[in-house]
Amino acid sequence: MWVYEKKLEYPVRVSGPNPKLAKTVITQYGGPDGELAASLRYLTQRYTMPTSQAKGVLTDIGTEELAHMEIVAALVYNLVKGATLGEIKAAGMEGYYADHDRALYFVNGDGVPWIASYIQSKGDPIADLHENMAAEEKARATYEHLINLSDDPLVTDVLRFLREREVVHFQRFGETLNIVHDFLNCRKVW
Repeated sequence: MWVYEKKLEYPVRVSGPNPKLAKTVITQYGGPDGELAASLRYLTQRYTMPTSQAKGVLTDIGTEELAHMEIVAALVYNLVKGATLGEIKAAGMEGYYADHDRALYFVNGDGVPWIASYIQSKGDPIADLHENMAAEEKARATYEHLINLSDDPLVTDVLRFLREREVVHFQRFGETLNIVHDFLNCRKVW
C-alpha cells in the first residue's frame, strides 16, 4: 500500500513554451530507458527477490520512478502548454499533435510508442539486479544527454535532480546485489 502525497517530488518550472525541448525530454516518459519502463521493471521483479530487504528496495525505487514519471510529464506538459501551432510544427511535433494534441502519451524522442519489451524480468535475482544497475546507468546517461540539449536553465535544474536520483538508485541496487549474493551463498541449515 502506498500513501500518495499530491505534490511533485521536485518542483517543475519552465521558462516558457519550448516544444523542441519537450520533444527530447519525452523520451524519459515513454522511451526505452525512461521512467515508465524502470518503474514497471522494478515493481514486477520485486516478487522474485529472495529477501524482504531486496523486495523492499525494488518496491521503494519502483515507486520513486512513478514519481519521476510525474515530474517528466509535468516538464513535457509545461513545455508544450501555450505553444503556438507554428512552434509545434517547427519542433517537428505535428504528427504528435495530430494524434494527441498537447496530451501526454508514452513515446520516445522520435515519437515511437512505448512497448513492453523495454522491461525485463528474468526471475533470477542476480541477473535482474544487474539489469537494474545497467538500466539506471542508461537513464543517467540519457539525463546527461538531455542536460546537454537543454536551453532552459529551469528544465536543466530538474533534469540534474533526476540524473542524481539515477546515481542513488544504481548505488542502492549495488548494495542490494551484495545482500542477495550473501543470502544465496549462505549455508542454510534447517
